[in-house]
Amino acid sequence: MHSSSRSIETRQSGPHQNLVRRVQRALEHPLRKPVAEHTRAAFREARAWLTARSEMPLILDAGCGVGLSTRRLAADFPNHAVIGVDRSESRLSREHGPMPDNALLVRADLVDFWRLALTDGWRPSRHYLLYPNPYPKSAQLKMRWQGHPVLPVILALGGRLELRSNWRLYVEEFALAVVQATGCKTPVMVHEPCDDPLTPFEQKYHVSGQTLWKLVVELPHDPGLVPGEGQT
Repeated sequence: MHSSSRSIETRQSGPHQNLVRRVQRALEHPLRKPVAEHTRAAFREARAWLTARSEMPLILDAGCGVGLSTRRLAADFPNHAVIGVDRSESRLSREHGPMPDNALLVRADLVDFWRLALTDGWRPSRHYLLYPNPYPKSAQLKMRWQGHPVLPVILALGGRLELRSNWRLYVEEFALAVVQATGCKTPVMVHEPCDDPLTPFEQKYHVSGQTLWKLVVELPHDPGLVPGEGQT
């Protein structure tokens, strides 16, 4: 089957000139956005589900889309509790068969969910950010995770963080942000899914002949990265 997917187009030729400033601002100023009530309710349900599996290490599949990656991760790591989070009810409600007993899909605002998870003391052993989020226009830096105020929360959760994208510059920026915030250096690598893509986006990009990129970094659980943590 042939598939065609447009490559990311941007006028940026290198890491954004404001990246360092954006990261520093996130490290110094608390994110004041109120947590949405629907996410609080969803988090309470997820916490109850996870508490019932307290002996299992946690995997977070952030921005899981239709949940195929969550199912795959649950199959690949049967002794882990896998929680996939996405804001779209439409995506999460698509029929892809029953969920494994060790997997849960949650409809929530991801920024709020991350903050609640950190405040509640969650410590994922693995944390995935699998496509797409790039926002390639230069003016959209603050919407990319590395330029977003929630970045310190993402990093503070700790664990083995893996980010994948079809835009190399996005992954390079994220790697620079990780070094600035934590001191942890991580190389940007080519990702080869072969015939085993983890998400529909990964399959689409790969079949289209696009080069895929990733970084993997082991991070300590460090709530101290987040200014004002505990006041959410």
